[in-house]
This record gives sequence, structure tokens and C-alpha cells, in this order.
Amino acid sequence: MSPERTNASRTFFTGAVLAVVGTLASIYVISQFLRNSVGVIAPDLARELALSASEIGLLSSAFFVAFAAAQIPLGMALDRFGPRTCMLVCAGIVIVGSIVFATATSLFSLIAGRVLLGLGSSCYLMAPLAVYARRYPADRFAMLTGIQIGVGSVGALIATAPLAYSAAAIGWRATFLIVGAVTLAGAVMIALIVRDDVADKGQPIGTGRAGGSLGGLLEVLRTDSVWRLFAMHLTAHSSFALVVGLWGAPYLTHVYGYDLRGRGDLLFVAAVAQVIASFIWGPLDRPFRNYKIPVLLGAGATASTLALVAFLGTLSTPALIGWFVAIGAFSAYTPLLIAHGKALFPPKLIGRGMTILNMGTMGGVFVTQALTGAVMDLFPAAEGVYPLTAYRVVFGCQAVAILLASLIYFGARDPWRSAPR
Repeated sequence: MSPERTNASRTFFTGAVLAVVGTLASIYVISQFLRNSVGVIAPDLARELALSASEIGLLSSAFFVAFAAAQIPLGMALDRFGPRTCMLVCAGIVIVGSIVFATATSLFSLIAGRVLLGLGSSCYLMAPLAVYARRYPADRFAMLTGIQIGVGSVGALIATAPLAYSAAAIGWRATFLIVGAVTLAGAVMIALIVRDDVADKGQPIGTGRAGGSLGGLLEVLRTDSVWRLFAMHLTAHSSFALVVGLWGAPYLTHVYGYDLRGRGDLLFVAAVAQVIASFIWGPLDRPFRNYKIPVLLGAGATASTLALVAFLGTLSTPALIGWFVAIGAFSAYTPLLIAHGKALFPPKLIGRGMTILNMGTMGGVFVTQALTGAVMDLFPAAEGVYPLTAYRVVFGCQAVAILLASLIYFGARDPWRSAPR
């Protein structure tokens, strides 16, 4: 890095900026933790409340359905009321959801808690990005997005071994009560550090008329290239979630014979790789002077990584470790894709625009996992063990989906050079 760029970074990252970014990134850790928290405690939930595998699946997906459904009203609220107000309201919903989940005595009450947690967590990426978009120079947005996602991804790490340890030591119910208390502390920090002034609100919808909000939403949907980016969002995060959040662990157990600890270690490697890579991918728009090129490079590398296993089936132990590192690192290009989307919208539409694209991100996880589950069922399991062919087809299908999305995205308008800086 040149001395000029180093000095510029030091000038930008003042104490006030670090306080805001640190607060916003830290609250996102909670969101990432909650979306990944069912997997580790699923056996405890099943045993204590007599839940079946399908009920556990329903419980887990309830978070993502609620999260995705909240995006359109969230976008309107961000543009009308401002990010700070939205984050404080959502923190209250998370706190209530944590209490409902922690005290649940039936599947219905567990799902109710999980839905509240999904609704409450729905703003902790989009609201901070709205703050970054409206307060800081455009050429810093991708870097700040990388920091937000990188720090927030620590929550996914906490949802693995640390959550298991906490559940064993004090129980999952007490653990979620602590999550509620931590959320309250985060809300206090937001109230103290993050401003929410007139500049943070979209003036055209500040009149209180629903028609203005809906009109702005239609304007977003008519924005040039928005659907091309939406297609790319469908496969961006879903590729990582497909491996780390769903089929990676069964693949390691059914094909290689890894036990709980062994597969946990490899999934942890992928998660760590994504955390680190998010900080690297974030600012790559600046040297490329372009959003699309690094996004397409990341998508192509991710597709190639998935295609490798689809073609070979199995890998040696060192190659398998490298494969999980690659999945985590290559699929961490999402900050650049988000920055590209932000650049398409005028300030008054940033909240609604980015939340529409985030629907693609979360909806893509849901659709990908549902469809690949149907694909897996085409290959009957023998005593609960799926054949290698099933995993090869699933990973191959995702690689093809990424390539198709990339072809659609290739024609998107790239406003990097014309964006204000």
C-alpha cells in the first residue's frame, strides 16, 4: 500500500468513524449468530421437546422466511424513519424473540420465537449499509461493507463450538436469555453512538403517505440492471450456506467418515476463511476501478471449486482442507456485489434498493437448500447415508447455477466510474 493511501486511510478512520463502524459491525454479530444457532442445539431441542427431523427443519427455516419477508417493509422504513430508529425497534423485537425462544415449551412457541428473531435480525446488515452509504465517501462503501460482513461473520463462528460449550454449561435456554441481554447492550450503544438526523432519511417519502413508499419501491424495481444483480444475489451467499450450513457436514460424514468433531473442524476452517476474505474482497473495487470484474472473478472461482468436487468426487485430506478454505474465501465477494447494487440507486432509494437485493440473498439460501434437498432425495439413502453421486450432483448443480447467474449479471450496468466520490 502506498504512503498516500495509508495516510488517507488513517485520515478516514477517525475515532468517531471507528466508534460508528465498530458498533454497527458488532450488532451484526448477533444477527449472524442467530441465523446459524439452531444446528448446534438441534439434538437438545429434539430431545427436550420431542421434535422430529422435519420439525427441526421447519424451525430453522422460519428464521429465513421471516427475514426475507421483512426486507420490503424494512427498506421503506429505512428510507422514511432512518437506520438508527429501525435498529432500535429491531433490537426490541430480538429481545422479545430471545425470551420467547428461551421459554418455549412447544414447537409453536419455538417457531414464534424464531420468527421474531428473524424479523428483528433483518435490519442489521441493511441499516448499517444505509448509514455507510449516506455518511461516507462512495469509494469507501465496499471496504466498509467488507468490514461489516467480516466482523459480523464472527457470529457464525460463535454459533458453533462456543454455543455448544455454553449450552452444555448453562443450557440453551439460559444462553438465549444472555443473547437478549447482549442485544440490549448493543441497542444502548446504537442509541448513544449512531445519529439519525434528517440526512439519513429519504425526503420524498417523509410525508407519511403509503403511496410515496410504494412508488419508490416501484422505482427501485424499474432501476436499470437491478434484476441482473438480483439474479447474482441468489447464488452469492447461498453457495457458502449450501456447503457450511447444509450439505458439507453430511458429505464429510457419509463420504469420508468424519465424526462430529472432525467435520466441525473443517466447517470452522471454511467459516474462518470467509471472515478473513471478506476484509480482502471489500476494497477490491478500488484497484480494479470496477465492481463487475472482481465479482465475476469470485463467482467463477466459487463455481470452479464446487465443480472440482462434482467432477472428482473425493479429495485427499490436504486437498479437502484446501477445498474448504477455497469455498470460504472465494465466496466472500458479497461486499462487492452489495456495493454494486448500492451504486445503482439514488440516496432516497438506497434503503429500499438494498433490501430488495437482500431478499435475493436470503431467498437464494432458502431456494437453494430446498431444491438441493429434493435433488438429494432422488438418490435414496442407505441407512441414512447418501451416496457420493448425490453430493456430486448437488455441488455440480450449484456450480451451474452460479455460471447462469454470472451470465445474467455480465450485462449489468457498472456505475463505478460515474459514482460520486
